[in-house]
Amino acid sequence: MPDLIPAIAEIFLTIALCVILVIDTFLKQEQRILTFRLAMLALIGTAFCTVYFGVDGPITTLNEAYLADPAGNVLKLFAYLIIGVVFLYSRDYLIRESLFKGEFFVLALFGLLGVMVITSSNNLLIVYLGLELLSLSLYALVAFDRDSGLAAESAMKYFVLGAIASGTLLYGISILYGLTGTISINELSQYFSAIEEVNLLALLGLAFIIVGIAFKFGAVPFHMWLPDVYQGARTPVTLYIGTAPKLAAFALAWRFLSDGLGELHGSWQDMVLVLVVLSLILGNLAAIAQTNLKRMLAYSTISHVGFILMGFVTGSVDGLRASMFYTVTYVLMAAAAFGMIIALSRKGFEADKLEDFKGLNGRSPWFALMMLMIMFSMAGVPPFVGFYAKLMVLESVLDSGLFGLAITGIIFAVVGAFYYLRVVWYMYFSEPSDTSALTVSSDFQLILSANVLALLVLGLFPGFLLDLCSRVLS
Repeated sequence: MPDLIPAIAEIFLTIALCVILVIDTFLKQEQRILTFRLAMLALIGTAFCTVYFGVDGPITTLNEAYLADPAGNVLKLFAYLIIGVVFLYSRDYLIRESLFKGEFFVLALFGLLGVMVITSSNNLLIVYLGLELLSLSLYALVAFDRDSGLAAESAMKYFVLGAIASGTLLYGISILYGLTGTISINELSQYFSAIEEVNLLALLGLAFIIVGIAFKFGAVPFHMWLPDVYQGARTPVTLYIGTAPKLAAFALAWRFLSDGLGELHGSWQDMVLVLVVLSLILGNLAAIAQTNLKRMLAYSTISHVGFILMGFVTGSVDGLRASMFYTVTYVLMAAAAFGMIIALSRKGFEADKLEDFKGLNGRSPWFALMMLMIMFSMAGVPPFVGFYAKLMVLESVLDSGLFGLAITGIIFAVVGAFYYLRVVWYMYFSEPSDTSALTVSSDFQLILSANVLALLVLGLFPGFLLDLCSRVLS
């Protein structure tokens, strides 16, 4: 009988999901708030299980397919936190747009389960199954608004391209299995550390795996789905896609490239390096030309992905720590940015264009200040956490002797500041195109304010989060 205690959080969430599905089936529309509350309780219960049954060191169970470790638990806790924030940001929006349905919360929790499976996998096939669970949930969420042709088109594009990427990843896994005779991440690491020369077949499998990882991150040239999905999906769905799956993408790259194929760093370094440079260039340059804020944030995400992958290029523990720190802080920034779009939205009006933020300072100085802080953090302006995140990644790159890559990162960080500052210009120096008062609930404003102020506090006192990343990855 396998020890199921390390996997108790996943088991609890699966049971909770089944209960929520059954209860939601019998609820009337005006009773749907119960589904929301049950989803929040499921998050709290899962977080409790993760903390209470947490481990101090790596433990494997379920025939060594499941790996419980401190780093995985930290990523899971951040995922619970961010999805809880997504639910709170989305509640009033979904009610207002007559989209307050149980499917949204159930699919989001199924996606979370996929994130948890990816994070704790010690087996390539289990990683793939977790990835598919997350991906299928995302496809359905993008098409969540059945009356929107744009959402349906985006979901179809996402599904087709996602299926190709998943097939590519699975093909890479099958090549490695055929070569090594194992799909265990630990055994793969031992296999490649024991051989003197990497053959062509291993490089081919590695290339296919990197393509799959790059797609899930949205790295260039596998980014084509990202802007369309960000723009086409409803803002709460975009908020979800822009946050929790990024933690999963980091976990995916970490398990594959660092844990499993770390011995092949010399072979995959150049591949990832190309992804980094292309993502920095195209992400920042394309974002400048955008007039739709969600689309601008999509290209901005691509540039941030470049910085996250930059840490992996180093192949060092410091680089991995910097990438983890960057991923967590980026998720907080993205949540705040899309939360601001939801705050300015009203029935039939998405507030997803740059012009919609014109004169925001005159309408609401506090909301304008919060958006300024978000944009400054994303641009990497001190003292916000975005600056420290970029600094940590660039330091790890310099320590690895990759001076050209560091200079490229600095140049395009400066280029990226332009389109973030353009939003600030619209808010403070343009005449408002909309003079209606902002109406947001007090709890929404409180959570959004806490989210934004966290960007400042973590920038002033980054030591806690950085030490946490260092401790769990050591």
